[in-house]
Amino acid sequence: MPSAPLSRRYLLFTVFVSGWVVLTVEIAAARLLGAFFGTGSLVWATIIGLILVYLTLGYYLGGALADRYPSPGMWFRLLAWAGLTVALLPLVSRPVLVPIADAFETLAAGHLLAAFLAVVVLFAIPVTLLGTITPFALRLALRHPQEAGRVGGRLYAVSTLGSLLGTFAPVLFWIPWLGTRRTLVLHGAVLVLVALEGLRRYVGPRAALHMAWMGFLLLGLWLWAGRAPLKPLAGLLYETESAYNYIYVVERDGYRLLYLNEGLGVHSMYHPSQVAYNGTWMHFLPGVFLNPPPFSHTQVRRMAVVGLAGGTVARQAAVAFPGVEIHGFEIDPEIVRVGRMFFGLDRIPGLQVSVVDGRVGMRRASGPYDLVVVDAYRPPDIPWHLATVDFFQLLAARLSPHGVVAVNVGRTPTDRRLVEALATTLRQVFPVVYGVDIPGTLNTVLYAARSPQAHPRYLQEHLALSEGKAPDFLMQAAYNAMRFPAPLSFRGWVLTDDRAAVEFLTNALVLQFAVEQGLSLQNLPKP
Repeated sequence: MPSAPLSRRYLLFTVFVSGWVVLTVEIAAARLLGAFFGTGSLVWATIIGLILVYLTLGYYLGGALADRYPSPGMWFRLLAWAGLTVALLPLVSRPVLVPIADAFETLAAGHLLAAFLAVVVLFAIPVTLLGTITPFALRLALRHPQEAGRVGGRLYAVSTLGSLLGTFAPVLFWIPWLGTRRTLVLHGAVLVLVALEGLRRYVGPRAALHMAWMGFLLLGLWLWAGRAPLKPLAGLLYETESAYNYIYVVERDGYRLLYLNEGLGVHSMYHPSQVAYNGTWMHFLPGVFLNPPPFSHTQVRRMAVVGLAGGTVARQAAVAFPGVEIHGFEIDPEIVRVGRMFFGLDRIPGLQVSVVDGRVGMRRASGPYDLVVVDAYRPPDIPWHLATVDFFQLLAARLSPHGVVAVNVGRTPTDRRLVEALATTLRQVFPVVYGVDIPGTLNTVLYAARSPQAHPRYLQEHLALSEGKAPDFLMQAAYNAMRFPAPLSFRGWVLTDDRAAVEFLTNALVLQFAVEQGLSLQNLPKP
């Protein structure tokens, strides 16, 4: 026998909490998957779509169960199991996520798709259980048919208010403070506690006691979630989560590497005694050599870096352009903190760091700049607002008369559509656009010069004039820029703030590359 009638106030509170947790699980799902697949539109579309499928199933099952077992005891038990399965997500997903990382390293398309779906399926049980809560609550709250509309509207309004809080709180507070795994464990524990208290009040202490073992399991999950790394890697020095990224630092052979989310590329590199790494970073700098002599690298006085990360470009620029003033824009304050801890960000001469979105930062900046580096693209995660005619017009307005914009763009051996789109878009603003395919990589750096007198032929003249005067890595980058020109037709899409098909291009690029790599692996000779 129930110890007391079910309070509508407690029922509404329970619905509010369940709605809160639904959106928290959705945000956390993106963070768990983002560490291995990125946070592109395909990932988000899959997460949102499948969670809607699970909620739909939950609504149907909740209504059917409520008609068959219309008791608070059944309702609170469903809530408790929903909470426990939410809290178990980090533990259950861990054995799946580690092999996913290995599959993603080789980009084996079939294994990648299977692993991706396997991770998403992990959310089926907890989200379906959460979906049962509100329709079941409606059955318990409804006392007269005449009040069905008012009661139903109130319940779904309260659930939606909870979901609204669950949209912002994890991103702004819980995940940066606790991390993804402890966020899931905490919110699962809240559901379990609400369910146990409901059982104690409205079913009886014995009913709550029968499920009290969940509390001990949750305590163990909390302790475990704070110890093991989210993404175990050899040489892992540090990991953290911010409102924007899963961030981790790996040390290999004395070099520190900064990775974000799925880790498809190295975002920064650091060695205490070396500056040149033969990567993309140093290839931004020779863009100024498109200007005709007597302009030289020693005349670069001010530059900006959009997408500062750990400061590799800025560190190289401080050596290549003595006395240069560098303005670095980085949206993620946690990346800046990691850069200061592990990449010597505070020891770069002339660097001023602004924690702000790159477009906002450039709009506030006064200029003029002799060089603007845009290193914020990493397929499949490309900020579309940093890839449009409107953005490049903003950059052009901040350049000196001999100023140059250098942009890093990804590609595949057979798909250059993203490069062509960015080159064509830059050409709408700048009279001279030139590209270099960085040897040994799948990166193209595009140079866009403000001066109509700029020309790639001046690269060779600068090489001759700067011999023995410029750092070796700058000379090597200039030589590569001359030796490996990117084939540009300027027939790609023109990207604007109104029509920026960046996600379509990046998704197509990533999917095609995954398929190509999968086919190439299948064609390897069998051992």
